Amino acid sequence: MLTASGRQFTDWSSAYRIFGKDRVDNEKLFDVARTQVVQELYSNQMMVAHLDDTLIKKTGKKIAGTAWRRDPLGPPFHTNFIWGQRFLQISMALPGQESNCQSKAIPIDFYHCPTVKKPDRFAGAQQLETFKQQQRIAKLSNQGSLRIQRLRNKLNAQGEEKRQLVVSVDGSYTNNTVLRSLSKGVTLIGRIRKDAKLYWPPKQQRGAGRKRVYGDQLPTPEQIRQSDEFPWVKVKAWAASKSHDFSVKIIRDLRWRAAGKFHDLQLIIIRPLGYRLTKNSKILYRQPAYLICTDCKLTVDKLLQAYLWRWEIEVNFRDEKTLLGCGQAQVRTEKAVRNLPAFMTAMYSFVQLAAHRACPTRDKSFLPRPKWYPAKPQQRMTSSEIINLFRTQLWFKETKTNFSGFMKKQHEMKSLKNYTNPLTAAILYARK
Repeated sequence: MLTASGRQFTDWSSAYRIFGKDRVDNEKLFDVARTQVVQELYSNQMMVAHLDDTLIKKTGKKIAGTAWRRDPLGPPFHTNFIWGQRFLQISMALPGQESNCQSKAIPIDFYHCPTVKKPDRFAGAQQLETFKQQQRIAKLSNQGSLRIQRLRNKLNAQGEEKRQLVVSVDGSYTNNTVLRSLSKGVTLIGRIRKDAKLYWPPKQQRGAGRKRVYGDQLPTPEQIRQSDEFPWVKVKAWAASKSHDFSVKIIRDLRWRAAGKFHDLQLIIIRPLGYRLTKNSKILYRQPAYLICTDCKLTVDKLLQAYLWRWEIEVNFRDEKTLLGCGQAQVRTEKAVRNLPAFMTAMYSFVQLAAHRACPTRDKSFLPRPKWYPAKPQQRMTSSEIINLFRTQLWFKETKTNFSGFMKKQHEMKSLKNYTNPLTAAILYARK
């Protein structure tokens, strides 16, 4: 960041104080991104958000908010640990059409969630009790529930209290902490275990006594998938750059002890899709998925599409860490390690929104892709292409070179007596 702004040969103290002294209000930056995403949606379109946490690797043991974390990329047969920071992110889906289409996730919240430091062995009873209370507050499921409530309140203040907010999460947030604290107007879609215990609603009771909350127990989701009692239904949804026909089973009006008696759920079982690694290889199958939804009236096509869009938040994490270098800045104070990654994520949101408005589809202004990486039809613009396009426009102003015919021009100059002038290539290399 310092090199890009031409400050690599000056004193860096003022730049570090910007984030170390809380001089940038990241909340207002994300408010701008959230408002713009809602304005880009259609009037009858529901708002879809994705919630997930991520780890940023660190090496310094004196960096605030760092601790040993379980490595999510480690093998399933062996638990690995990495030293890093933990952040919670919420991204909103920005689809290109009203339904059955690809979507782009725009980050609208990036929150630092460090664990509470455990007191030493000589701590008193009062200190231990305070530590336990702070530990319950700092749990990821509790922080995720608070961020969902905060998002719903901000949308209500924006004038969107009548529009439904659908939040898709993974299995770590499909628990009683999140389900029992959902705000009005929030629908949760999450994954559950294949051996979860589900129940029918209780039958009508007569006479005195405590009313039952749960009725007869259902088979487990895995048993329902293997049973012929419940039929498969074909649903069309967008995933992996094209529209697919998914086979699902739907069971509505269920109850789960984790959700309590306040939510009647619907269960969706997705049959695994078959695929081939090569044209002549055998058909392989992915793992089935088991989802629950807190809104029994939500249609299956919208529910399935909202959850499939959740993959875009994983794309956000990859772009933020690899392309933007989120978390690579050498800061260690409490405010700096919290503000700087959030600021870079907000800038990533602005870049994606600007590209969505200026270049919704790939046109002639983009640099051509190499032959080994052809563009698929209806494929959206990648973050690398957005950065390259921005870089190309800056280079064009300095070199006065038309990059649309750049390669053809270099080829034509090879046949001249004077060989290709290396000045243009040198400038591009220096700017890169």
